Formats: sequence, structure tokens, C-alpha cells
Amino acid sequence: MPSATTNQSSATTRWQDNLQDKCHEYGWVMPEFQIVSDRRGGRTAWSCIVKVCGTPVKAKFWYDGRNLNNAKEDAAEAALLWLTSSGY
Repeated sequence: MPSATTNQSSATTRWQDNLQDKCHEYGWVMPEFQIVSDRRGGRTAWSCIVKVCGTPVKAKFWYDGRNLNNAKEDAAEAALLWLTSSGY
């Protein structure tokens, strides 16, 4: 029986995997993820920008440093929504 960690790990990159599949399908360069930070008081907030077809797409939210993969997932989801609304 697979462990919960294994299942959780594969589910946490769903949007990133879908975005990479879409880029591969259209023969585009693979997406480039850039983690960005913003100092807020005594803490740092983290987010992500993904470049798809030369266009930067920002994640909707900012995250705690322990959740950087969530920021990448957020940006990948936003990029896929942008591509879908653009007719791809």
C-alpha cells in the first residue's frame, strides 16, 4: 500500500506537471519558475512568477517560506488559466 507521503507528493505538483505537459504538447520552452520574496515586518513572504512563452505570470498569493511549492503550484495554475483564456 502506498504511503500518504507518496500520494501527497505526487498531488503537490499537479499544476506544475500539467503546465509542463501543455508546453511539451505545443513544442514550447519549458516553464521557468522564479521564487520571489517580500520582507513584511519581521517575516518574509514568498511567491512565484512563472515564465511561459516569454510571458511572466504571477502567483495569486504570498506564502510562508515552508510552502514554496504551494507558490509554484499557484503560479502554474495561474499560467494554465491564462493559456486557456488565450485559446490554448
